[in-house]
Amino acid sequence: MMDIDVLLKQMTLDEKIDQLMQLAAFLFDGASHEGEITGPLSDLGISNRTIHNSGSVLGGSGASEIKNIQASHLKTNRLKIPLLIMADIIHGYKTIFPHNLALSCSFDPGLVEETAKIAAKEAAVSGIHVTFAPMVDLVRDPRWGRVMESTGEDPYLNSELAKAFVRGFQGENIQTSKYSIAACVKHFAAYGAIEAGRDYNTVNMSERELREVYLPGYKAALDENAQMVMTAFNTVDGKPCSANKDLMRYLLRDEWGFDGVIISDWGSIRELIPHGVAEDEKNAAALAIEAGVDIEMMTSTYVSYLKELIEEGIIEESRVDESVRRILNLKKTLRLFENPYRFLDENKAKDIIFSEEHRLVARRAAEESIVLLENDGVLPIQKDDDVGLIGPFAESQDLLGPWSWIGDRDDVETIAMGMNKVLSKPFHTQSIQSVHTIKEEEMLGSIEVAKKVDKVILALGESSDMSGEGGSRSKIELPEVQLELLKKIHEVNKDIVVVLINGRPLDVTRVIPFAKAVVEAWFPGSCGGSAIGRILVGDKNPSAKLTMSFPDSVGQIPIYYNHHNTGRPYDHNNPHNRYVSKFIDGPNKPRYPFGYGLSYTTYAYDNLNLSQPVLTDNETINVSISVKNTGKRLGDEIVQLYLRDHVGEVVRPLKELKSFEKVRLAPGETKIVTFTISEEMLRYTHSDLRYSSDYGEFSVFVGTSSANTLEASFKYQMESEEN
Repeated sequence: MMDIDVLLKQMTLDEKIDQLMQLAAFLFDGASHEGEITGPLSDLGISNRTIHNSGSVLGGSGASEIKNIQASHLKTNRLKIPLLIMADIIHGYKTIFPHNLALSCSFDPGLVEETAKIAAKEAAVSGIHVTFAPMVDLVRDPRWGRVMESTGEDPYLNSELAKAFVRGFQGENIQTSKYSIAACVKHFAAYGAIEAGRDYNTVNMSERELREVYLPGYKAALDENAQMVMTAFNTVDGKPCSANKDLMRYLLRDEWGFDGVIISDWGSIRELIPHGVAEDEKNAAALAIEAGVDIEMMTSTYVSYLKELIEEGIIEESRVDESVRRILNLKKTLRLFENPYRFLDENKAKDIIFSEEHRLVARRAAEESIVLLENDGVLPIQKDDDVGLIGPFAESQDLLGPWSWIGDRDDVETIAMGMNKVLSKPFHTQSIQSVHTIKEEEMLGSIEVAKKVDKVILALGESSDMSGEGGSRSKIELPEVQLELLKKIHEVNKDIVVVLINGRPLDVTRVIPFAKAVVEAWFPGSCGGSAIGRILVGDKNPSAKLTMSFPDSVGQIPIYYNHHNTGRPYDHNNPHNRYVSKFIDGPNKPRYPFGYGLSYTTYAYDNLNLSQPVLTDNETINVSISVKNTGKRLGDEIVQLYLRDHVGEVVRPLKELKSFEKVRLAPGETKIVTFTISEEMLRYTHSDLRYSSDYGEFSVFVGTSSANTLEASFKYQMESEEN
């Protein structure tokens, strides 16, 4: 077994500093081609020595290339220290699942874990050791392109799914679980709270809000033993995260006890200079190493200046030693000293990657992620209906979305392919080649198709490059030409089903008047076409619920369900009162709230009961409710429980999700769903940053969405207090 302290003593200072450098795969001996890069590649000013001693690799395309890179590295590295191979395995490796925001709409941690496990398996046999996932940045602004990587606006759900992703990637034991890869939780911290939803922008909030709303997801992932943390691009309290000693060293390391590896995001250490906290690269290197950042990704301030900083006494060599020790310990944990290739297996990769078994899970994941937003009886489509399929996504293979990396569009099942599998007769298709422009012949062809069919499936949305990193949008409607297409189709055929392909919540206000049904399919992944087809004909009854609110207009943003009351709250019974917190030109409410989603059946909630009216520290309250399937189809309903603390030391949200359960109900069937409320569920972050609960009155809400619930109340009090 490798003795890390012995190895560390054998390393020269240059070798130790080089371990802190992460470079893209194309710079290494053995690489076959230039890898994907997400930022400008400037002159790094590095030597072959640095490459030969570098500690980790970003990317690498497939088992053969990664094997060659590792083998070449071990020949040139004096101490035979293996490379850590890292990559962005965000929502699948080769088998691409719905993007994370879509997947979160399943409200199914087990499914999330299963997709992560498959992604890890495909990545592991290809030689990957670490994934830059999960991203657990809580998001309230759909203008930000990276909402598609997040799991939405709720801290509780965000935390539950963060844990599920880590379990899936790492297995029960990262050291021994077969085909496991190490998880790197990102972006620490609060990247999802950037101003105006504009990527890389400023974050400004109180420490109390940071701890209560934005930090729980990261903490949950680390409690599940995530091995790494990636810093965020943004500032927190005026300090860029890669130089934020309070955030990284005092909170993450000292308070939370995290002793794993911290890695910068691409180029973020050098970016301390344009941020305005470092005067030059030397200063940037000093700030980052003092903050506790172990690995510098794709800039070279560490290898250029750390030795000089040590020689000048500005930083202690022990700072470098502690970072190197953490990196070497991760390599030891992954048993790379015993087997530098870990689970890499070129032969097994051929059978495992994109297997039929994995594609079936991808289809199921897409089915469980598709949200039915509107339905005026036009869905499900009958299999013998005369159907027209029109739009830029009718036959498009752009269904993978951003961060699909190894995913191949040539493997994608289009919506047309999916409909062909489920309809019993041929259908008419008019494809449109661009999301931004429609040729005259495409428009005329679409109108002719719409005239001669019973029902139109209009596949609209965003191309994958309209979201993801660097994909912030100030307007989140469909492109104007798509709205024009919708109106022209509506002039000749009113039975329109709009299927949305997109990576963020959209403003669909101008879509609703012209559609009898709206299906939010997101970027559904490799097998999205089949999933959409099965949803549209009713082979699968939609059950997913939104995990981000859809605004009624972009002017409402940020909009989220768990907001605070004001001293002058809006009163729905007195809508004409001007002097309350409201818009005078539109509603306060979102178009579709958190937790919302329709089904092809209907559900009735009744008999909300609490086992007792009082909660004490040593007791719990059981909350039960009857849920009945009042329709004619088998369905899965996601039952949601929310709490409200009516009087807090600081203002509390109007509702907070605290639990949920998915139940399957046959037509006419009733089930009793039971939740348990404990004192722990009442805790929150106080103004002095204590995490505790307050005695007083609480409301409990149970229902089908955050805006459609039944309500009861209870009192939380000391055990000795009189009722």
